[in-house]
Amino acid sequence: MITITSAELNAIIATLAFPMARVLALLAASPPFNNASLPTRIRLICGLAVTAAIAPGLEPLTTVEPASGTGLLILAEQMLIGYAMGFSLRLVFSAIDLAGNALSMQMGLGFATTYDPTSSSQTPVISEFIGVLSLLVFLAIDGHLMVLSTLVESFRVLPIGVLPHKASWANMANAGATVFSAGLLLALPIVVTLLITNTAIAVLGRVAPQLNIIVIGFPVTITIGFVALYVCLPYFVPPLLGFFEDGLLSMLGNFAIK
Repeated sequence: MITITSAELNAIIATLAFPMARVLALLAASPPFNNASLPTRIRLICGLAVTAAIAPGLEPLTTVEPASGTGLLILAEQMLIGYAMGFSLRLVFSAIDLAGNALSMQMGLGFATTYDPTSSSQTPVISEFIGVLSLLVFLAIDGHLMVLSTLVESFRVLPIGVLPHKASWANMANAGATVFSAGLLLALPIVVTLLITNTAIAVLGRVAPQLNIIVIGFPVTITIGFVALYVCLPYFVPPLLGFFEDGLLSMLGNFAIK
């Protein structure tokens, strides 16, 4: 008969529970795993598979009981670290959403919205289109595998039981400012094109007051906006790749502070 002592059972639970908390938290917060169209059962199975694969290579905390106060505190820390890593990458996609919202407003399509299950809100169609496009680019470059690779590397940079440096959270808060700068950079060519278009329409309205600028300007702005978007789409890929690289580096960079 095989017998397992309570100490051995606690060691087995600690070996799996602590890394699983970080893995599941990251899968719940990081794109593309946090997409609402991905069933929760699939994410759970993926988290269990990743944990089973990496747990044997980690240094187990055999001296900490999972049900003790210290064990629960470590469990909460791992969840917080996983969410923070996923949030770092989510900022990149938030910048892309911001660019899409800016384009929709400039094109006059701010009222054309669709339900976004990811954010559980109404999202402009242009923003939804750019978001889906950037997610496909992210999957095309095996970004989902890079996320898992970064997750595994995080256990070396920040082992279980080691508290993150206090500057890590400050860096993460400061990274929120990149949402506005990156989103504006991505939408800048089309926004400038639409700004020139609106200026030309305003000048035309002053030169020929008999023209109905509201009737003329609305379809002209939308048409030029779509044409500019069509022309600029091939040039979106290099900035997106740079954003994705920065997001993946920030997942570890925020915690790799000596």
